[in-house]
Amino acid sequence: MHHIDSPQNPQFKSWSGLLESRGIRKAGQFLLAGLKTVPEALTRWPHHFTRILIRHPEWIADWPLPDHIQPVVLAGPLFRELDVSGTDYPILVGELPPIGHANLSAPPKGLELVCALGDPANLGALLRSAAAFGVSKVILLEEAAHPFHPKCLRAASNAVFTLDIVRGGRWAALDQAAGPLLALDSGGDDLATFPWPEDARLILGEEGQGVPPQVPAQRLTIGNTGNVESLNATVAASIALFTYYAGGQ
Repeated sequence: MHHIDSPQNPQFKSWSGLLESRGIRKAGQFLLAGLKTVPEALTRWPHHFTRILIRHPEWIADWPLPDHIQPVVLAGPLFRELDVSGTDYPILVGELPPIGHANLSAPPKGLELVCALGDPANLGALLRSAAAFGVSKVILLEEAAHPFHPKCLRAASNAVFTLDIVRGGRWAALDQAAGPLLALDSGGDDLATFPWPEDARLILGEEGQGVPPQVPAQRLTIGNTGNVESLNATVAASIALFTYYAGGQ
């Protein structure tokens, strides 16, 4: 079992870089933490992971670890630096899966979600809803956070491993997108009575900014009491995803 005690250790420095999107892209790795997510990921998707980081060997003494996952014992201060959620629980080091590029000129199949959320926690919550309500593909625009950012993974509750996630370029790429384009916005058609097409792309803009007015999409509005100016972007998108899912049952 490998031990690391120094913050100057090259391997540890690489892992500490995984707390930010730039480090994730550079190293091609990510960190997964959580009392529920770590055991589930080891059971269902063990092929994604190469290391498990711990403070004490007894933490995993009775865990049926696959042979290819190496335990690494970190000194207390080093482990706490990586344990940003404060779970005091083993952390998995994973290899970043390839993320392809969307072909927006091809018609959508099922409900595809186009997203520009820059906050990783909001993106993670949205990915969790996307998995729950049967989104066929998640297309992340350049403004979107990295789907394997630790905050995103924490909020997504392992949804990233069940979704087809691709990159989609800038907003202008939607100008030539095929198939129905829909966007959540004020002043649009009532979502409650909207007849969802079987195949469509639903666009979600950044929190507070929404979808740029030049994007050629049909606008949909979620009716409410008017006591608040607007809904949280992730909440609004989750409502829309549910209406699509419920309509197809």
